Amino acid sequence: MDEGRDCWADWLLERRHGGDPGTLERVGSHLAEIRDRVLDRADPAPGDTVLDVGCGDGLIAFGALDRVGPAGIVVFSDISADLLGVCRARATEIGVVDRCEFVRAAADDLSPVGDASVDVVTTRSVLIYVADKLTSFREFARVLMPGGRLSVYEPINAYPPWREDDTYGGYDVTPVADLAARLRALYAKYQPADSDPMCDFDERDLLRSAERAGFGEIHVELRADLEPRLPPRGWDGFLNSAPNPLVPTTAEAIAATLTHDEAERFGSHLRPLVENGTGTHRLAIAHLWAVKHGV
Repeated sequence: MDEGRDCWADWLLERRHGGDPGTLERVGSHLAEIRDRVLDRADPAPGDTVLDVGCGDGLIAFGALDRVGPAGIVVFSDISADLLGVCRARATEIGVVDRCEFVRAAADDLSPVGDASVDVVTTRSVLIYVADKLTSFREFARVLMPGGRLSVYEPINAYPPWREDDTYGGYDVTPVADLAARLRALYAKYQPADSDPMCDFDERDLLRSAERAGFGEIHVELRADLEPRLPPRGWDGFLNSAPNPLVPTTAEAIAATLTHDEAERFGSHLRPLVENGTGTHRLAIAHLWAVKHGV
C-alpha cells in the first residue's frame, strides 16, 4: 500500500488491479459500460447539476460533464481527499474545472450540499460501505430538487459469491482446501458476513429505503450471473490485488496465514487456474433508479 494515499485511493489506483495491465484494461472497459448505464437511468439534461456521490476517480462524474454540457455543473463528492485531488487535477488538465465542484462528504452525511440544490444524484458501489443505507437515501432525497432523479448501482453480496467449502475467488481449491479456509477466515475477521455493510442487504432493501426516503417512481433491476469461466490473469496481478479497499491483497493474506511451504503448495495449485481462467464467475448487481416526489 502507498503510505501517502488513503485506502480508497490506493485501492482504486493500484490494488484493485494489482498492477496488471490486462486486468486494468478489462476493468476499464467494464466500468465504461456501467457508467453509461448509470447515466442513462439518471437522464441528466443540458444545464443540469449532477451530484456524484462517492465519485472515486471520477468515472461517472466526468461522463456526466458531457451530458450536462457547458451550462451544467457536476459536483464530485467523496470521503477521500486523495481521490478528490485526483479528480480536480484531471478536471484542470482537460479544461473543465470551471464546471466542477469538489465536496468531501460521506454518502450518509451530505451536509455540505444544500437542500433541493441538484437535479440528479448518481452513485456506484458506495452503499456497500455504508451501514445506515436509509440515511443515505434520505440525504439523496434532501439534496434533490422536486422531480429530481436518482440512479444507484450496487453489488449484492448477500447472494453467496462462492461455494466457500471448496473455492477461493471462484477457483476450485479442493486439494488445498485447508489452506484456503485459513485465508477465508482472515478475510472474515475484516468483514464478518453476518454484520458487514457489504453483505447485509439486497435489492429489496434498496427499494424499501428509497420508498421510505420519499421517492415516488422507483424501479429496480437485479442481474445475477454465474458463468463457468474467468478471464485469464497474471499471477502477480492476482496476488497483489484486493477485492475491496478494506481488506488485504491475496499476497498479504498468504503472508499473514501460511508458512513458506504452505504458500508454495497453495500457489502451485492455484497459479495455473488463475493464469488459464479456470474458474467460475459469480456476481449479482442491483440497479435502482427513482424520481423524487414533486410539489
